[in-house]
Amino acid sequence: MVMIDFSDRKFMVDAIQLSMENIKKGGGPFAAVIVKDGKIIAAGANSVTNDNDPTAHAEVNAIRNACRALKTFDLSGCTIYTSCEPCPMCLGAIYWAHIGKVFYGNNKADARNIGFDDSFIYDEIDLPIHQRKVKFTQLMPEEAIKTFRIWDNMEDKVEY
Repeated sequence: MVMIDFSDRKFMVDAIQLSMENIKKGGGPFAAVIVKDGKIIAAGANSVTNDNDPTAHAEVNAIRNACRALKTFDLSGCTIYTSCEPCPMCLGAIYWAHIGKVFYGNNKADARNIGFDDSFIYDEIDLPIHQRKVKFTQLMPEEAIKTFRIWDNMEDKVEY
């Protein structure tokens, strides 16, 4: 069980306040802050409709901002405070960024209740690839695997 202290509550208040400000700017009701060593290093709010970018979720925007601020793609040692439980895309981004803790305000049922239902994505992920609504077709695997072999054999690659 994670211990919650005053600073955790303060950072969550910051995320919720940012989500409220974002609504006033025409964005979605989602925001996040990323903290390292007790300080906010980055924040992000949902800008999907403002930027015409379906990937511009609060957590993804905050991760991008944090990576720029810290000049790294590895956010180990960071905590994200987000106004809502992350969707599958944001959850994946959090794992890829190596963020160690997530605190969230609203949960996915709360989001579903106001029209942000991502359960269909979880359902699709569980299906065999040939049963998904979006059609996937493997093309030119013999050519594509060459880049993987080159990468795999590089001695000076930066792994992530």
